[in-house]
Amino acid sequence: MRILIVTDTFPPDINGVARTLNTLGEGLESRGHAVLVVTTVGTTGSSGLKRNVMHSVPLPGYPGLRFGFASLRQMLEVLDDFRPEVLYVATEGLMGIAAIRAAGKRGLPVVSGFHTNFQTYLEDYHLPGLESLAQGVLRGIHNRTARTLTPSADTAHMLESWGIQNVGVMGRGVDTDTFNPERRSTSLRQSWGAEDSTPVAIYVGRIAVEKNLDLLVRAFATFREARPDARMVFVGDGPRLTALQEEHPEFHYAGARTGEDLAAHYASGDVFLFPSITETFGNVVLEAMSSGLGVVAFDYAAPRLLIRSGQNGWVAPFAEEAAFLDQVSLAATSWNDHAIRHAARQSAFDLGWARVIEQFEQELRAVMQSPAL
Repeated sequence: MRILIVTDTFPPDINGVARTLNTLGEGLESRGHAVLVVTTVGTTGSSGLKRNVMHSVPLPGYPGLRFGFASLRQMLEVLDDFRPEVLYVATEGLMGIAAIRAAGKRGLPVVSGFHTNFQTYLEDYHLPGLESLAQGVLRGIHNRTARTLTPSADTAHMLESWGIQNVGVMGRGVDTDTFNPERRSTSLRQSWGAEDSTPVAIYVGRIAVEKNLDLLVRAFATFREARPDARMVFVGDGPRLTALQEEHPEFHYAGARTGEDLAAHYASGDVFLFPSITETFGNVVLEAMSSGLGVVAFDYAAPRLLIRSGQNGWVAPFAEEAAFLDQVSLAATSWNDHAIRHAARQSAFDLGWARVIEQFEQELRAVMQSPAL
């Protein structure tokens, strides 16, 4: 197949969507398919996939992310030059809309992805009351494509309740060789002020308001009630980083990390605190478990799929903050329970990327063969 992927974010951007799309694209290429990515950022050696870079501007509040622009004419030129057989539109911005329109003019099938709950961010960023409007816009975009793929059953049910048709669930995978407990580093832990007997709570992800950071701060305070010697480590960057550093200088801030360096940070922690309620999946949960960490999270998306509370991590009912803090208390007393940490690692082994890439390939073939096109 000749496959065109359209996305506003791609490596070297550091986020779950960019990493996922890169992994899917490289996986398709390794299976003999031709892949071109239309995106907003050029290569820096982080990905071997061919790309066509469009004009973009920084996303308000997120200088590290961009919003791509492409006219219908530009997208038609890309289609006529590359001659794809199918498109995967991963983000619902102006560039993605132009790609869907261009594909319609050329009679090409399109699969869309729903990777991010941006509509839930509106209230967090002081734009309340616009969520229903955003849902309508997203419904209009996705219903112009043959299939919409999203990574969890929870998100699929939400999209169907909006009136989005032909929704499918395509999960996520993890590289268990990279995210491995053996990458635990004594010297890294010591740089955090932690000895072998010191529990380290860790968070990996965007440092942004939609990640429920206020609850995360309270969660660590709860953790320290049981273990006053505990350390808290934040790995990532984002618009709230500077303010959080000023408010809580006692935490360690590692900044954005990638590859084996990121894997070492995961493995050098002990408990992963993840209070977000805006995920479509939560790749970091899978990476943390593969690294041998017990995860405390809410019971939806990846945690619902992966965590058996008290056995390989801890989950609280969705958005119930008091229950989340109760689970943090349990984690604080079991931070070094080897059975829980081993079970977390074992849970990741059935979720390699190969099965996800194969499903993605099948989804793309299916829309190409659909008589409705």
